[in-house]
Amino acid sequence: MMARSIKVRTGMMFGIFLATFAYVGVQAADEGTLPVPSDRAIGLAQSSIIVDGHVDFPSQLLESGVDPINNDGATNFDFDRAIRAGFNAPFMSIYVSSHFEDTGGAKARADILIGVMEGLTQQYPDKFSISTSVKEVRKAAKAGKVSFALGMENGSPIEGDLENLHHFYDRGVRYITLAHSKANHISDSSYDDDKRWGGLSPFGRILVREMNDLGVIVDVSHISDDAFFDVVGISKAPVIASHSGARHFTPGFERNMTDDMIKRLAENSGVIMINFGTHFLTKDGSGRRLGRDQAYVDYLAERGLSDTALVYSEFRKWFDVNVAVPFADVSDVVDHIDYVRDLVGIDYVGLGSDFDGVGDTLPTGLKDVSGLPVLIQEMIDRGYSDKEIRKVLGENALRVWSAVEKIADNN
Repeated sequence: MMARSIKVRTGMMFGIFLATFAYVGVQAADEGTLPVPSDRAIGLAQSSIIVDGHVDFPSQLLESGVDPINNDGATNFDFDRAIRAGFNAPFMSIYVSSHFEDTGGAKARADILIGVMEGLTQQYPDKFSISTSVKEVRKAAKAGKVSFALGMENGSPIEGDLENLHHFYDRGVRYITLAHSKANHISDSSYDDDKRWGGLSPFGRILVREMNDLGVIVDVSHISDDAFFDVVGISKAPVIASHSGARHFTPGFERNMTDDMIKRLAENSGVIMINFGTHFLTKDGSGRRLGRDQAYVDYLAERGLSDTALVYSEFRKWFDVNVAVPFADVSDVVDHIDYVRDLVGIDYVGLGSDFDGVGDTLPTGLKDVSGLPVLIQEMIDRGYSDKEIRKVLGENALRVWSAVEKIADNN
């Protein structure tokens, strides 16, 4: 979400903005230019553990009641497409909107979403399982299941009480994104001009240490730059950026990570998991994100509305339908992987698609989980070895998770 200190301007630029993006249109790559998955790419997909750091399917399932087995593309994820593509170990997002920080109910919302995922595994025990350890992920993969790890997006459900952290650990949550689109009681947000804490709050510092002791991965996506450096200065365990990109490609977009941040993440032995959303991948795409911010200013003024999380959610739905997207393509995703590899090494990069969370901004060739073999083929074409590809697909993320488990076990 955009900065919360938004100021509504009067002279309307809304029509000009829409006309500009209508002219830009959809800059999708020609499907014929995309790499065609080879037997090697398909084989790697089927034989690897593919860990995706962030999939927003739980909210889609709760709100839309889509078929989780085969929903004809209503969502970016379903079992049939996932299993064909080898997509077997996604972190499913237990997403809690920032507005719950103010209204209350964050903990209840998280519990509801966890219950949805538990119900799904109980309804289809031959197809899905919830994994709470690396050992369970590997066991589920051998059994041919899609294994759900649970990642809580936004720490608001902790509600300032460490007992709630233990509650969510017991319910299967294995990472927590400390904040989302607004500063909360834990951390400042990259999307919020209100930097009330100058990084982590005093409680946030305590929470990071308790997460280390318990075995919950700290996720630094969404938090401010200062909060990131606070985290890596405190955490005894490696951390992840579950769905971010390299800011090198998107100047001014704080949700992505600077070179210094990526280097510090690698020193921490963590992993940056590359987001597939176009606005995370390219300068043109992030420009659309900044244009969206101005469109929101004008949207509020034109309708006489106040800036709230609920109003912004409605605006996002409107914007994604009415404003054309200059799509990235699969090569842009691999450009980010290349960049991180060249900057700090192959051991510190993974995948964090944001499937079902970035609307109609996914790149050509990666519109849903079925596109994973296309991504693998692009890496093959650039000279990546099978070992390197498996690291990016999941082994790097599993290494971090294993390290977090070991540090917790040794406490």
